[in-house]
Amino acid sequence: MEIPFSPAWIEDLYRQYLADPQQVSAEWRAYFTGFELGQTQAPAGGFDAEMAQKTAAVQSLIYRYRDLGHLIACTDPLSPCITDHPVLRLQAFGLDNSDLDRVFASLRFPTKQATLRDIIDLLRDTYCRSFGVEFMHIQNPEERQWLKERMEACRNRPQRSEKERLAIFEQLLEATRFEAFLHRKFPGQKRFSLEGGEAIIPTLSAVIDRSGASGVRTVVLGMSHRGRLNVLANILRKPLENMFSEFRDNMEFAFVGDGDVKYHKGVSADIKTSGGQKVHLSLTNNPSHLEAVDPVVEGKARARQDDLGSSGPATVLPLLIHGDAAFAGQGMVAEVLNLSQLEGYRTGGTLHLILNNQIGFTTLPEDARSTLYATDIAKMLMVPIFHINGEDPEAAAWAATLAFDYRQQFGKDVVLELICYRKYGHNEGDEPNFTQPLMYERIRQRPLVADLYRDQLLADGIAAESLDAIDNEINARLDNALERPPATDPGLGFAGKWAHLKRDYSDKQPATAVPRKSLLALAKKLATLPEGFTPHPKVEKLLLERHSALTENTPLDWGNGETLAYATLLAEGHLIRLSGQDSRRGTFNHRHAVVHDIKTGAAYTPLEGVVAKDARFHVYDSLLSEVAVLGFEYGYSLENPNGLVIWEAQFGDFANGAQVIIDQFISSGISKWDRSSGLTLFLPHGYEGQGAEHSSARIERYLQLCAEYNMLVANPTTPAQLFHLLRRQLKLPFRRPLIVFTPKSLLRHPLCRSPLAEFTDGSFQRVIVDPLPKKGLKRLILCSGKLYYELLEKRNAEKRPDIALVRIEQLYPLDEVALEALFAACPDDVELCWVQEETANGGAWAHLAPQLQRLAGRPLRYIGRPAGAATAVGSHRLHKELQDILLAAACGSLTPP
Repeated sequence: MEIPFSPAWIEDLYRQYLADPQQVSAEWRAYFTGFELGQTQAPAGGFDAEMAQKTAAVQSLIYRYRDLGHLIACTDPLSPCITDHPVLRLQAFGLDNSDLDRVFASLRFPTKQATLRDIIDLLRDTYCRSFGVEFMHIQNPEERQWLKERMEACRNRPQRSEKERLAIFEQLLEATRFEAFLHRKFPGQKRFSLEGGEAIIPTLSAVIDRSGASGVRTVVLGMSHRGRLNVLANILRKPLENMFSEFRDNMEFAFVGDGDVKYHKGVSADIKTSGGQKVHLSLTNNPSHLEAVDPVVEGKARARQDDLGSSGPATVLPLLIHGDAAFAGQGMVAEVLNLSQLEGYRTGGTLHLILNNQIGFTTLPEDARSTLYATDIAKMLMVPIFHINGEDPEAAAWAATLAFDYRQQFGKDVVLELICYRKYGHNEGDEPNFTQPLMYERIRQRPLVADLYRDQLLADGIAAESLDAIDNEINARLDNALERPPATDPGLGFAGKWAHLKRDYSDKQPATAVPRKSLLALAKKLATLPEGFTPHPKVEKLLLERHSALTENTPLDWGNGETLAYATLLAEGHLIRLSGQDSRRGTFNHRHAVVHDIKTGAAYTPLEGVVAKDARFHVYDSLLSEVAVLGFEYGYSLENPNGLVIWEAQFGDFANGAQVIIDQFISSGISKWDRSSGLTLFLPHGYEGQGAEHSSARIERYLQLCAEYNMLVANPTTPAQLFHLLRRQLKLPFRRPLIVFTPKSLLRHPLCRSPLAEFTDGSFQRVIVDPLPKKGLKRLILCSGKLYYELLEKRNAEKRPDIALVRIEQLYPLDEVALEALFAACPDDVELCWVQEETANGGAWAHLAPQLQRLAGRPLRYIGRPAGAATAVGSHRLHKELQDILLAAACGSLTPP
């Protein structure tokens, strides 16, 4: 509370307080209570206006130190400390040196009276040493007061026992000696060393120790390459002999598939804390795309929390380690921060630890951000931000403890920035003096952080023999590990809850049909709303029609088939999670998974009425993000081998914004990291004259990523096909990401219906062949997706029984057996055609052409749009003209466009 200086205004408010304390705010009541305690120096017989003004000035000074003390905090080890700032001088508050020994009503905590000198000493100790903090932007007074009390009570420097300080020294030295060992034994190899930022190891150790003591049982970590090997060795205790084996001859150790570089790999471990508790640590695999791992960690953490129920947020901690340039520069950071308090994505608060080495690859902060701090984007959440000098490991450990406690207390994110430096260039083969000669001259002159701390311990009376013993033990441990053979790879990708699944792809199709009796029972529950619930009339009609379609045995539409797929899986005990922009209703108004009472606004989810024991149904409308939400759902899928996790794009084209997740995680995770995922993507696709951003889900991009049976790509054309496809995803003996190109206009197309018999019998058909004529077949058209219905209508209108249509429902992997049999049944004079509405440089043609030609033993004719820079035209009229030409070429004699 910054207090105005007008004595008359304060005196009037004080009179109100004397008449009735409840007439003034709680903060003013506290102020006047403190003021009365300070009246021992005031003249007898009334209100002292000068004292009131001075007291108000002191309160303003206190506020200013709490708010801006970080500006003179000594947090940068490469810069001289600043001890003065104009906004913190006594003169800025109408005070001077004569007031220093005057007693004032001061802080509500820890004392109510103190001299101005003591007040300033406390404030400078707390907020202006190696621990800077931004927290007065937080609007919740309870949070601010909690932080004030915790920090000012110990002046941000709690007393530590000799045992605790020796533990910090050992952690620093482990980090230091590990890097020196690698530098000496494996010269020239990339390791993205931690040197200059070694204090992150005691910082992380403090978080884990505090976590264990507070009931946290799992910490899910994400970080990029800087210092990752050190964290693997000294926090997750990855066997040193395995790490050294990876360095020998630059060969990676014990990998499946293509593997990945050593500073991208993850690992899981059970760690025993200093207090004896066991904490499970899981460092998530990540690519070089820096912050791309952030939402994956959040999704993994949320999945584990959901499994634990109400205790989940308190017992599973997401912890993200960022670089300063990436935290300020990558849009992913803002998107992930925005997840933090949303119903479908919150994780009870994330601890963000920023390793600020004051430089990007070769870019200085003034060229990398427009803000004072790399952390300023985090102020959007109104959470505390701690800035710590990387050469003060005790301050870093205390900040970590405080940050964790804040997260547990308030369920919010918290940011801790460790300001340090990077001893070498971007990697060990880089030369930083090319671009930052002055900075690196300062770095060259800096002693090791461990040596600075050793000197401090010696000065405080700790025996040198104790420190030397720790050093000798660490060196011996490294030397011994170099001589040991690597330990056995535990195969974490298919252990635990994944153990019942196979790593390899299988072409065998599982049974996915459901008895009619079960479907009828589920449909009845889905159509039943709570008593007194008033839905929108159109929604009520839709729900009743879905039920009557089964009872009256009329064909089912897309929304009905999709909902029954969910219902059957839920009834069988599976988890289902669906999220995306507008996914509850559905972008095209077809799903209505959540129904709203038009009188009260209350929401009801019919599918929750069919959930079996241990099953869960979650559907969320996401924030307006693709990359963060898809990354989150990918992370969620990694923790749910028996759950159907779906991300839905508003339009399939919009998945472009999530390409880094698709390329670096979804399509390649099993090959790089031996981590399988059953994540399903719904990508609305189809050319309907809506322009280049609302037509193509870029089928070609997904097919280009397909190899080694890494994904399943499907373009189903009937509700029954979608029903079986979704059920198949959980019935397969393995897990692969499933890309589904879903329809728009087909959602209500009268021909896009499936009889009930197709749900109660059969399974997903990877290829659907319309009945071939017994004689007179002239042309065999292969196609995929909604174009089939237009071709069907055109063929019938043109009365061309000599044309047969074939739908390829699964584009990858192809059902080669079915296609070979189909081509073998076609005489040589039958023209084989591939027809697509996408451009020639898009769609499935380029990917399928060589495969189809190999299976057919002859080339196929392409009928479709020519190559184009944009995926589709913007004019609806031109779209229709081009579509008519295409259909005429396929079913008539005209030349294709």
